Amino acid sequence: MRVFDELLLNFLRNRVKGGRLKVVLPSGANEEVGDLPQPRVAVRLADQGGLLALLRDPDLAFGELFMDGRLQILEGSLYDLLAITAQSVRNVKPTAWIKGLRRVRDAAWRLFPGNPKAKAKANVHHHYDLDFRLYRTFLDDDFQYSCAYFENEKQTLEEAQLAKKRHIAAKLLLRPGHHVLDIGCGWGGLALYLARVCGVRVTGVTLSEEQHKVACARVAKEGLTDKVDIRLMDYRDVTGSFDRVVSVGMFEHVGKGDYAPFFDRIREALPEDGVALLHTIGCGDEPGPTNPWVTKYIFPGGYLPALSDMTPVIEKSDLITTDIEILRLHYAYTLKKWRDRFLSKRCEMAKLYDERFCRMWEFFLAASEAAFRFDRTLVFQVQMAKHEDTVPITRDYIPRREEELRKIEKTLPPLAPVEAPR
Repeated sequence: MRVFDELLLNFLRNRVKGGRLKVVLPSGANEEVGDLPQPRVAVRLADQGGLLALLRDPDLAFGELFMDGRLQILEGSLYDLLAITAQSVRNVKPTAWIKGLRRVRDAAWRLFPGNPKAKAKANVHHHYDLDFRLYRTFLDDDFQYSCAYFENEKQTLEEAQLAKKRHIAAKLLLRPGHHVLDIGCGWGGLALYLARVCGVRVTGVTLSEEQHKVACARVAKEGLTDKVDIRLMDYRDVTGSFDRVVSVGMFEHVGKGDYAPFFDRIREALPEDGVALLHTIGCGDEPGPTNPWVTKYIFPGGYLPALSDMTPVIEKSDLITTDIEILRLHYAYTLKKWRDRFLSKRCEMAKLYDERFCRMWEFFLAASEAAFRFDRTLVFQVQMAKHEDTVPITRDYIPRREEELRKIEKTLPPLAPVEAPR
Protein backbone atom coordinates (compact mmCIF):
# COMPACT_ATOMS: atom_id res chain seq x y z
CA MET A 1 0.00 0.00 0.00
CA ARG A 2 3.03 2.29 0.28
CA VAL A 3 2.79 2.82 -3.46
CA PHE A 4 -0.54 4.64 -2.99
CA ASP A 5 0.97 6.78 -0.23
CA GLU A 6 3.75 7.80 -2.55
CA LEU A 7 1.33 8.49 -5.41
CA LEU A 8 -0.57 11.04 -3.34
CA LEU A 9 2.47 12.62 -1.68
CA ASN A 10 4.34 12.86 -4.96
CA PHE A 11 1.29 14.52 -6.53
CA LEU A 12 1.18 17.13 -3.76
CA ARG A 13 4.87 17.99 -3.77
CA ASN A 14 5.63 21.35 -5.43
CA ARG A 15 1.94 21.82 -6.26
CA VAL A 16 0.44 23.14 -3.03
CA LYS A 17 0.08 26.94 -3.14
CA GLY A 18 -1.29 29.57 -0.78
CA GLY A 19 -0.28 28.02 2.54
CA ARG A 20 1.23 25.05 4.34
CA LEU A 21 -0.38 21.60 4.29
CA LYS A 22 0.54 18.57 6.38
CA VAL A 23 -0.99 15.27 5.28
CA VAL A 24 -1.11 12.25 7.59
CA LEU A 25 -1.92 9.01 5.77
CA PRO A 26 -3.56 5.82 7.17
CA SER A 27 -0.19 4.06 7.22
CA GLY A 28 1.24 6.77 9.46
CA ALA A 29 3.30 8.29 6.66
CA ASN A 30 3.11 12.06 6.60
CA GLU A 31 4.58 14.99 4.79
CA GLU A 32 4.37 18.78 4.91
CA VAL A 33 4.18 20.75 1.67
CA GLY A 34 3.39 24.28 0.52
CA ASP A 35 4.85 27.62 -0.48
CA LEU A 36 3.80 29.86 2.45
CA PRO A 37 4.02 29.48 6.25
CA GLN A 38 0.37 30.47 6.74
CA PRO A 39 -2.37 29.42 6.77
CA ARG A 40 -1.16 26.14 8.19
CA VAL A 41 -3.44 23.12 7.88
CA ALA A 42 -2.98 19.51 8.94
CA VAL A 43 -5.32 16.76 7.73
CA ARG A 44 -5.57 13.04 8.34
CA LEU A 45 -6.97 10.40 6.03
CA ALA A 46 -8.55 7.86 8.35
CA ASP A 47 -8.51 4.74 6.18
CA GLN A 48 -6.95 3.19 3.11
CA GLY A 49 -10.24 3.15 1.24
CA GLY A 50 -10.44 6.93 1.60
CA LEU A 51 -6.94 7.30 0.18
CA LEU A 52 -7.85 5.17 -2.83
CA ALA A 53 -11.11 7.10 -3.35
CA LEU A 54 -9.19 10.39 -3.32
CA LEU A 55 -6.71 9.09 -5.89
CA ARG A 56 -9.46 7.63 -8.04
CA ASP A 57 -11.88 10.60 -8.09
CA PRO A 58 -10.73 13.64 -6.09
CA ASP A 59 -13.47 15.91 -7.49
CA LEU A 60 -16.13 13.77 -5.82
CA ALA A 61 -14.25 12.07 -2.99
CA PHE A 62 -12.82 15.18 -1.31
CA GLY A 63 -16.22 16.38 -0.12
CA GLU A 64 -17.54 12.89 0.59
CA LEU A 65 -14.59 12.00 2.79
CA PHE A 66 -15.06 15.15 4.86
CA MET A 67 -18.80 14.50 5.15
CA ASP A 68 -18.15 10.97 6.38
CA GLY A 69 -15.49 12.01 8.89
CA ARG A 70 -12.81 10.11 7.01
CA LEU A 71 -10.90 13.29 6.14
CA GLN A 72 -10.19 14.93 9.48
CA ILE A 73 -8.89 18.46 10.13
CA LEU A 74 -6.15 18.24 12.78
CA GLU A 75 -4.99 21.84 12.57
CA GLY A 76 -6.46 24.92 10.92
CA SER A 77 -9.95 25.09 9.47
CA LEU A 78 -11.89 23.51 6.63
CA TYR A 79 -12.02 26.87 4.89
CA ASP A 80 -8.22 27.21 5.10
CA LEU A 81 -7.88 23.76 3.54
CA LEU A 82 -10.29 24.60 0.73
CA ALA A 83 -8.64 27.97 0.13
CA ILE A 84 -5.27 26.25 -0.29
CA THR A 85 -6.90 23.64 -2.54
CA ALA A 86 -8.56 26.29 -4.74
CA GLN A 87 -5.26 28.16 -5.19
CA SER A 88 -3.34 24.95 -5.86
CA VAL A 89 -5.69 23.44 -8.43
CA ARG A 90 -4.88 26.08 -11.03
CA ASN A 91 -1.24 24.94 -10.95
CA VAL A 92 -1.98 21.21 -11.18
CA LYS A 93 -1.96 19.14 -14.32
CA PRO A 94 -4.38 16.27 -13.69
CA THR A 95 -3.26 12.69 -14.19
CA ALA A 96 -4.29 10.80 -17.32
CA TRP A 97 -6.89 8.92 -15.27
CA ILE A 98 -8.48 12.12 -13.93
CA LYS A 99 -8.43 13.66 -17.43
CA GLY A 100 -10.28 10.62 -18.73
CA LEU A 101 -12.84 10.75 -15.92
CA ARG A 102 -13.50 14.42 -16.58
CA ARG A 103 -13.91 13.74 -20.30
CA VAL A 104 -16.58 11.15 -19.51
CA ARG A 105 -18.44 13.64 -17.29
CA ASP A 106 -18.06 16.32 -19.92
CA ALA A 107 -19.55 14.01 -22.55
CA ALA A 108 -22.49 13.12 -20.29
CA TRP A 109 -23.09 16.81 -19.57
CA ARG A 110 -23.15 17.60 -23.29
CA LEU A 111 -25.54 14.72 -24.00
CA PHE A 112 -28.03 15.82 -21.32
CA PRO A 113 -27.55 19.59 -20.90
CA GLY A 114 -31.09 20.67 -20.04
CA ASN A 115 -33.60 20.38 -17.21
CA PRO A 116 -37.07 19.35 -18.43
CA LYS A 117 -39.98 20.36 -16.23
CA ALA A 118 -40.22 17.21 -14.11
CA LYS A 119 -36.47 17.16 -13.53
CA ALA A 120 -36.40 20.88 -12.73
CA LYS A 121 -39.11 20.41 -10.10
CA ALA A 122 -37.23 17.52 -8.47
CA ASN A 123 -33.97 19.48 -8.50
CA VAL A 124 -35.58 22.46 -6.78
CA HIS A 125 -37.22 20.21 -4.18
CA HIS A 126 -33.83 18.64 -3.36
CA HIS A 127 -32.32 21.94 -2.22
CA TYR A 128 -34.95 24.62 -1.63
CA ASP A 129 -37.52 22.51 0.21
CA LEU A 130 -35.18 21.70 3.08
CA ASP A 131 -36.29 22.57 6.61
CA PHE A 132 -37.05 26.27 6.91
CA ARG A 133 -35.03 26.44 10.14
CA LEU A 134 -31.85 25.66 8.21
CA TYR A 135 -32.15 28.78 6.06
CA ARG A 136 -33.11 30.86 9.07
CA THR A 137 -29.73 30.08 10.67
CA PHE A 138 -27.67 31.91 8.05
CA LEU A 139 -29.76 34.10 5.72
CA ASP A 140 -30.56 37.76 6.32
CA ASP A 141 -33.90 38.91 7.73
CA ASP A 142 -35.44 39.06 4.23
CA PHE A 143 -34.27 35.54 3.27
CA GLN A 144 -32.22 36.65 0.28
CA TYR A 145 -30.53 33.47 -0.94
CA SER A 146 -28.26 35.03 -3.56
CA CYS A 147 -25.20 37.24 -3.76
CA ALA A 148 -25.44 40.46 -1.76
CA TYR A 149 -24.09 43.76 -3.08
CA PHE A 150 -21.46 45.19 -0.76
CA GLU A 151 -21.07 48.92 -1.27
CA ASN A 152 -18.27 48.63 1.28
CA GLU A 153 -16.77 45.71 3.21
CA LYS A 154 -18.08 46.98 6.55
CA GLN A 155 -21.74 46.59 5.61
CA THR A 156 -23.84 44.06 7.48
CA LEU A 157 -25.42 41.21 5.54
CA GLU A 158 -28.82 42.89 5.87
CA GLU A 159 -27.48 46.18 4.51
CA ALA A 160 -25.73 44.47 1.60
CA GLN A 161 -28.80 42.44 0.65
CA LEU A 162 -30.93 45.58 0.69
CA ALA A 163 -28.31 47.25 -1.51
CA LYS A 164 -28.59 44.30 -3.94
CA LYS A 165 -32.35 44.76 -4.29
CA ARG A 166 -31.90 48.50 -4.70
CA HIS A 167 -29.18 48.02 -7.34
CA ILE A 168 -31.36 45.63 -9.34
CA ALA A 169 -34.39 47.90 -9.09
CA ALA A 170 -32.33 50.82 -10.40
CA LYS A 171 -31.22 48.82 -13.42
CA LEU A 172 -34.79 47.81 -14.22
CA LEU A 173 -35.78 51.46 -14.80
CA LEU A 174 -39.11 50.91 -13.10
CA ARG A 175 -42.05 53.29 -13.13
CA PRO A 176 -45.15 53.09 -10.90
CA GLY A 177 -47.75 50.82 -12.47
CA HIS A 178 -45.25 48.63 -14.31
CA HIS A 179 -45.86 44.88 -14.21
CA VAL A 180 -42.75 42.81 -13.41
CA LEU A 181 -42.16 39.09 -13.92
CA ASP A 182 -39.82 37.68 -11.25
CA ILE A 183 -38.51 34.30 -12.45
CA GLY A 184 -37.36 32.26 -9.46
CA CYS A 185 -38.80 34.56 -6.80
CA GLY A 186 -37.59 32.58 -3.78
CA TRP A 187 -39.21 33.59 -0.50
CA GLY A 188 -40.62 36.74 -2.10
CA GLY A 189 -38.21 39.37 -0.78
CA LEU A 190 -37.39 41.04 -4.10
CA ALA A 191 -41.04 41.01 -5.20
CA LEU A 192 -42.08 42.73 -1.97
CA TYR A 193 -39.30 45.31 -2.32
CA LEU A 194 -40.30 46.20 -5.89
CA ALA A 195 -43.98 46.49 -4.95
CA ARG A 196 -43.45 48.53 -1.78
CA VAL A 197 -40.58 50.79 -2.85
CA CYS A 198 -41.11 51.11 -6.60
CA GLY A 199 -44.91 50.98 -6.74
CA VAL A 200 -45.10 48.19 -9.32
CA ARG A 201 -47.08 44.97 -9.68
CA VAL A 202 -45.08 41.74 -9.52
CA THR A 203 -45.82 38.21 -10.66
CA GLY A 204 -43.32 35.85 -9.08
CA VAL A 205 -42.86 32.20 -10.04
CA THR A 206 -41.09 29.43 -8.15
CA LEU A 207 -40.96 25.64 -8.26
CA SER A 208 -40.34 25.32 -4.52
CA GLU A 209 -43.47 24.46 -2.58
CA GLU A 210 -41.95 25.68 0.69
CA GLN A 211 -40.85 28.99 -0.80
CA HIS A 212 -44.26 29.43 -2.40
CA LYS A 213 -46.04 29.01 0.95
CA VAL A 214 -43.74 31.46 2.71
CA ALA A 215 -43.86 34.06 -0.08
CA CYS A 216 -47.67 33.95 -0.31
CA ALA A 217 -47.98 34.33 3.46
CA ARG A 218 -45.61 37.31 3.41
CA VAL A 219 -47.57 39.02 0.65
CA ALA A 220 -50.83 38.57 2.58
CA LYS A 221 -49.27 39.80 5.82
CA GLU A 222 -48.02 42.97 4.13
CA GLY A 223 -51.44 43.61 2.58
CA LEU A 224 -50.04 43.47 -0.95
CA THR A 225 -52.19 40.77 -2.55
CA ASP A 226 -53.38 43.34 -5.09
CA LYS A 227 -49.80 44.04 -6.16
CA VAL A 228 -47.89 40.77 -5.75
CA ASP A 229 -48.96 37.40 -7.17
CA ILE A 230 -46.74 34.43 -6.28
CA ARG A 231 -47.30 31.35 -8.40
CA LEU A 232 -46.09 27.77 -8.04
CA MET A 233 -45.16 27.15 -11.66
CA ASP A 234 -42.40 26.67 -14.18
CA TYR A 235 -41.26 29.81 -15.99
CA ARG A 236 -41.94 28.00 -19.28
CA ASP A 237 -45.63 27.98 -18.44
CA VAL A 238 -45.89 31.72 -17.85
CA THR A 239 -47.98 33.54 -20.44
CA GLY A 240 -48.74 37.18 -21.07
CA SER A 241 -46.75 40.39 -21.37
CA PHE A 242 -44.74 42.21 -18.69
CA ASP A 243 -43.05 45.61 -18.65
CA ARG A 244 -39.99 44.19 -16.94
CA VAL A 245 -38.47 40.75 -16.32
CA VAL A 246 -36.02 39.97 -13.52
CA SER A 247 -34.38 36.72 -12.48
CA VAL A 248 -32.02 36.44 -9.52
CA GLY A 249 -30.16 33.25 -8.62
CA MET A 250 -32.34 31.00 -10.77
CA PHE A 251 -30.51 30.83 -14.12
CA GLU A 252 -27.94 28.44 -12.60
CA HIS A 253 -30.75 25.83 -12.54
CA VAL A 254 -31.97 26.29 -16.11
CA GLY A 255 -29.46 23.95 -17.75
CA LYS A 256 -27.48 24.89 -20.84
CA GLY A 257 -29.81 22.94 -23.14
CA ASP A 258 -32.71 25.21 -22.15
CA TYR A 259 -31.02 28.58 -22.56
CA ALA A 260 -32.73 29.30 -25.87
CA PRO A 261 -36.28 28.78 -24.51
CA PHE A 262 -35.39 30.86 -21.44
CA PHE A 263 -34.25 33.91 -23.39
CA ASP A 264 -36.99 33.45 -25.98
CA ARG A 265 -39.55 33.57 -23.17
CA ILE A 266 -38.02 36.81 -21.89
CA ARG A 267 -38.20 38.36 -25.35
CA GLU A 268 -41.83 37.25 -25.79
CA ALA A 269 -42.78 38.66 -22.39
CA LEU A 270 -41.31 42.12 -23.00
CA PRO A 271 -42.95 45.00 -24.89
CA GLU A 272 -40.88 47.05 -27.30
CA ASP A 273 -39.65 49.33 -24.48
CA GLY A 274 -39.16 46.50 -21.98
CA VAL A 275 -36.07 45.80 -19.87
CA ALA A 276 -34.82 42.52 -18.37
CA LEU A 277 -32.17 41.91 -15.72
CA LEU A 278 -30.51 38.54 -15.16
CA HIS A 279 -28.44 38.00 -12.01
CA THR A 280 -26.56 34.69 -12.06
CA ILE A 281 -23.49 32.94 -10.74
CA GLY A 282 -21.10 32.22 -13.57
CA CYS A 283 -17.56 31.15 -14.33
CA GLY A 284 -14.77 33.26 -15.72
CA ASP A 285 -13.12 30.16 -17.17
CA GLU A 286 -13.73 27.86 -20.09
CA PRO A 287 -17.23 26.32 -19.87
CA GLY A 288 -17.49 22.83 -18.42
CA PRO A 289 -19.61 20.54 -16.24
CA THR A 290 -20.36 21.37 -12.63
CA ASN A 291 -18.25 19.79 -9.90
CA PRO A 292 -19.68 16.27 -9.32
CA TRP A 293 -19.87 16.66 -5.53
CA VAL A 294 -21.99 19.81 -5.90
CA THR A 295 -24.20 18.09 -8.47
CA LYS A 296 -24.72 15.01 -6.31
CA TYR A 297 -25.31 16.62 -2.92
CA ILE A 298 -26.22 20.30 -3.34
CA PHE A 299 -27.54 21.40 -6.73
CA PRO A 300 -28.54 18.50 -8.99
CA GLY A 301 -28.90 19.76 -12.53
CA GLY A 302 -27.00 22.95 -11.71
CA TYR A 303 -24.61 24.60 -14.16
CA LEU A 304 -22.58 27.81 -13.92
CA PRO A 305 -22.55 29.61 -17.28
CA ALA A 306 -19.68 31.47 -18.82
CA LEU A 307 -20.43 34.65 -20.73
CA SER A 308 -19.52 32.68 -23.85
CA ASP A 309 -22.44 30.35 -23.05
CA MET A 310 -24.97 33.14 -22.63
CA THR A 311 -24.17 35.88 -25.11
CA PRO A 312 -24.61 33.84 -28.34
CA VAL A 313 -28.03 32.65 -27.15
CA ILE A 314 -29.08 36.18 -26.18
CA GLU A 315 -28.07 37.37 -29.64
CA LYS A 316 -30.09 34.63 -31.33
CA SER A 317 -33.12 35.50 -29.19
CA ASP A 318 -33.10 38.97 -30.78
CA LEU A 319 -32.43 40.70 -27.48
CA ILE A 320 -29.71 43.33 -27.06
CA THR A 321 -27.28 43.14 -24.18
CA THR A 322 -27.38 46.70 -22.85
CA ASP A 323 -25.16 46.26 -19.79
CA ILE A 324 -23.02 43.61 -18.12
CA GLU A 325 -21.71 44.08 -14.60
CA ILE A 326 -19.40 41.51 -13.02
CA LEU A 327 -19.52 41.19 -9.24
CA ARG A 328 -16.26 39.58 -8.22
CA LEU A 329 -15.76 39.30 -4.47
CA HIS A 330 -19.30 40.21 -3.42
CA TYR A 331 -20.37 36.58 -3.15
CA ALA A 332 -17.23 35.65 -1.23
CA TYR A 333 -18.18 38.28 1.37
CA THR A 334 -21.77 36.99 1.37
CA LEU A 335 -20.71 33.38 1.86
CA LYS A 336 -18.31 34.30 4.65
CA LYS A 337 -21.19 35.84 6.57
CA TRP A 338 -23.46 32.86 5.80
CA ARG A 339 -20.78 30.42 6.93
CA ASP A 340 -20.11 32.29 10.17
CA ARG A 341 -23.83 32.37 10.97
CA PHE A 342 -24.30 28.70 10.13
CA LEU A 343 -21.35 27.61 12.27
CA SER A 344 -22.67 29.66 15.21
CA LYS A 345 -25.87 27.56 15.06
CA ARG A 346 -24.21 24.30 14.10
CA CYS A 347 -25.32 22.45 17.26
CA GLU A 348 -28.94 23.32 16.51
CA MET A 349 -28.59 22.01 12.96
CA ALA A 350 -26.97 18.78 14.17
CA LYS A 351 -30.06 18.15 16.30
CA LEU A 352 -32.36 19.01 13.39
CA TYR A 353 -30.47 16.83 10.90
CA ASP A 354 -27.22 15.06 11.89
CA GLU A 355 -23.45 15.54 11.93
CA ARG A 356 -23.01 14.33 8.37
CA PHE A 357 -25.51 16.90 7.09
CA CYS A 358 -23.72 19.65 9.03
CA ARG A 359 -20.36 18.65 7.57
CA MET A 360 -21.92 18.61 4.10
CA TRP A 361 -23.36 22.09 4.54
CA GLU A 362 -20.14 23.46 6.03
CA PHE A 363 -18.20 22.01 3.10
CA PHE A 364 -20.63 23.59 0.63
CA LEU A 365 -20.40 27.06 2.17
CA ALA A 366 -16.62 26.96 2.65
CA ALA A 367 -15.90 25.53 -0.81
CA SER A 368 -18.18 28.12 -2.42
CA GLU A 369 -16.45 30.98 -0.63
CA ALA A 370 -13.04 29.67 -1.69
CA ALA A 371 -14.25 29.36 -5.29
CA PHE A 372 -15.37 32.99 -5.36
CA ARG A 373 -12.10 34.18 -3.84
CA PHE A 374 -9.63 32.08 -5.80
CA ASP A 375 -11.22 30.07 -8.62
CA ARG A 376 -12.71 32.58 -11.07
CA THR A 377 -16.27 32.06 -9.95
CA LEU A 378 -18.21 35.29 -10.43
CA VAL A 379 -21.67 36.83 -10.52
CA PHE A 380 -22.98 38.36 -13.74
CA GLN A 381 -25.71 40.96 -13.94
CA VAL A 382 -26.84 41.09 -17.55
CA GLN A 383 -29.29 43.77 -18.62
CA MET A 384 -31.23 43.22 -21.86
CA ALA A 385 -33.71 45.11 -24.03
CA LYS A 386 -35.19 44.96 -27.52
CA HIS A 387 -33.84 48.29 -28.74
CA GLU A 388 -30.64 50.30 -28.38
CA ASP A 389 -32.33 53.42 -27.03
CA THR A 390 -34.40 51.76 -24.27
CA VAL A 391 -31.70 52.25 -21.63
CA PRO A 392 -29.77 55.51 -21.00
CA ILE A 393 -26.48 55.71 -22.88
CA THR A 394 -24.41 56.17 -19.70
CA ARG A 395 -24.56 54.29 -16.39
CA ASP A 396 -24.91 57.32 -14.13
CA TYR A 397 -28.66 56.76 -13.95
CA ILE A 398 -27.99 53.77 -11.65
CA PRO A 399 -26.54 55.65 -8.63
CA ARG A 400 -29.06 58.47 -9.13
CA ARG A 401 -31.96 56.05 -8.98
CA GLU A 402 -30.41 54.20 -6.03
CA GLU A 403 -30.34 57.43 -4.06
CA GLU A 404 -34.01 58.03 -4.85
CA LEU A 405 -34.86 54.52 -3.67
CA ARG A 406 -32.91 55.01 -0.42
CA LYS A 407 -35.11 57.99 0.41
CA ILE A 408 -38.29 56.00 -0.26
CA GLU A 409 -37.04 53.08 1.87
CA LYS A 410 -36.69 55.39 4.88
CA THR A 411 -40.37 56.33 4.73
CA LEU A 412 -41.62 52.72 4.88
CA PRO A 413 -42.27 50.59 7.96
CA PRO A 414 -40.10 47.47 8.34
CA LEU A 415 -41.31 44.21 6.88
CA ALA A 416 -42.86 41.67 9.24
CA PRO A 417 -40.50 38.81 10.25
CA VAL A 418 -40.41 35.86 7.87
CA GLU A 419 -42.30 32.93 9.37
CA ALA A 420 -42.05 29.21 8.75
CA PRO A 421 -44.51 27.72 6.23
CA ARG A 422 -47.73 26.23 7.61
